[in-house]
Amino acid sequence: MSTPTAQLVNEGVSIWLDDLSRQRILTGNLADLIATRNVSGVTTNPTIFAGALSQGEAYEAQVRQLAAKGASTDEAIFEITTDDVRAASDVFAPVFASTGGVDGRVSIEVSPELAHDTEATIAQAKELAAAVDRPNVLIKIPATKAGLPAITEVIAAGISVNVTLIFSLERYAEVIDAYLTGVERAQAAGHEISTLQSVASFFVSRVDTEVDKRLAAVGTPEAEALKGKAGLANARLAYELYEKEFASDRAKALLEAGATVQRPLWASTGVKDPELPDTLYVTELVARGVVNTMPEKTLEATFDHGVIGGDTVTGTYDQSREVFAQLADAGVDFADITQVLEDEGVQKFIASWQELQETVSTALQAGTTEAAR
Repeated sequence: MSTPTAQLVNEGVSIWLDDLSRQRILTGNLADLIATRNVSGVTTNPTIFAGALSQGEAYEAQVRQLAAKGASTDEAIFEITTDDVRAASDVFAPVFASTGGVDGRVSIEVSPELAHDTEATIAQAKELAAAVDRPNVLIKIPATKAGLPAITEVIAAGISVNVTLIFSLERYAEVIDAYLTGVERAQAAGHEISTLQSVASFFVSRVDTEVDKRLAAVGTPEAEALKGKAGLANARLAYELYEKEFASDRAKALLEAGATVQRPLWASTGVKDPELPDTLYVTELVARGVVNTMPEKTLEATFDHGVIGGDTVTGTYDQSREVFAQLADAGVDFADITQVLEDEGVQKFIASWQELQETVSTALQAGTTEAAR
């Protein structure tokens, strides 16, 4: 009997795990998730690496070596994280080969402290791609205003990109334009554009968290009835935009020349409200050609009891627009919400990055002390 995760893949959804640690790689857990849960890629972020390093037995030997050679905290983070992403990329190499380079992808993010610095983002993206040195790596760049030209420049250099922290349709349109411009420039520079891949990571549950907080403050029965609806409506309208933009003459010309579409990726798919179904952002966002990157808890919930009933996105666009009309009637300023979420998203990743720096710095000091004994 087919499992829910297998059914999801049959509907055209790629399942990526939103987590990575050396422990997962060394124990064979990652390979097992590929075999038993239909996982075909991995996304990482500073929060994930901070968590992995804080339970750092698998990293102790490397930290001692880095301490012995006098590595700085940031040098150690760079080496540790690129080693993990390179090893994970090798685990996913068969998936990468069998899907023609579409899946089998592993993402690594530029430092969130560079989110508002275009040139520094470009430089670090190139540095990360060169250090990992695997064809299936994706470099994560946030969709801030400063991130948009960086996305174009990195794609133009022939590097595949995962665009992260997208909350609004307006910004998503700019992300698609940045991607297409990058592919046009890559083509002009003589790069093989058929090997360039990109995903656009549209955040879902965080939208509901912020919107529902404001709806609770409104307190009317009409406002209460809208809880848990904005995240899905926003993502579904993003898919409509994706369909429209990649059917344009501009996109068609690139696709005919061998380019690939920039796939929508549903991120932040762990359900934060206990009153909502724990598979909500999986079963209600099924559409061909999307990626759903799930924390392990959501992946296991989907595998255990997810009900995959076919496409739950196309055909919902008018209904989704009605949700936004009702939100506006309730006095919810969605443009303000998406800006707040972007600013918060950057700040949360910076806080995780600083936590990661602190963890590694402490480990390096311990390694130096041990070596001196």
